[in-house]
Amino acid sequence: MSMKNIELPFVRDMFENIAPRYDLLNRLLSLRQDVYWRRKMVSEIKISDTGVLLDVACGTGDVALEIIRQKGSGVNVFGIDFSTGMLTLAKDKIDTKDAYANIHMLAGNAFNLPFRKKTFDAITIAFGIRNINDKLSVMKEFHARLKTGGMLLVLELATPDKGLFSPIYRFYSKVILPFIGWFFSKNSMAYQYLPASVINFPAPDDFAATMRLAGFQDVAWKKLTFGIATLYVGYKKK
Repeated sequence: MSMKNIELPFVRDMFENIAPRYDLLNRLLSLRQDVYWRRKMVSEIKISDTGVLLDVACGTGDVALEIIRQKGSGVNVFGIDFSTGMLTLAKDKIDTKDAYANIHMLAGNAFNLPFRKKTFDAITIAFGIRNINDKLSVMKEFHARLKTGGMLLVLELATPDKGLFSPIYRFYSKVILPFIGWFFSKNSMAYQYLPASVINFPAPDDFAATMRLAGFQDVAWKKLTFGIATLYVGYKKK
């Protein structure tokens, strides 16, 4: 599947379709590592107790909820996603506790963020940047919306590039994952798209270089869980 042929409407419709099973499949297909990865990303955020954050491609709200859990209810978190189905599920989670009153969800996409420049202390995007072809333009948008000194954190799936685990993971992602995804969601295209989008994601050096082109400095990354996921961090210095 050529990622160049993937258009925004296809990706949006795909997530609308799998939204009811999205959380279940995330936990199942990652063996709950997705929970650990989000916690790790949020733990790297450096903000004050009254910071303002944006979670792009927020999905069902797991990152926003984790930010409140770790950073406290004094921070304000805005989540944005183009899938109304995902946002409905996120709202159901947020409405369960008063502690989540500072989480604000809205529909939109990463290319046209409905916020003023220099609004946020930190921006996060988990498992969403690979669905965007023009990554440079989107990260320039992120850079513009960050305050000076703010940080961007990108969590994304990756393909282990060496060792015994690499062929095992490739077999799992190409054969087992699509079957399980189809069995639970009845959407075979979505879980064929997933491994294709991961395989076609830039190598860490290349993605970090794109972050630097967008204006971010002190860009670093770390691999998580045998290289299945990678966490990138960059700062807006000016």
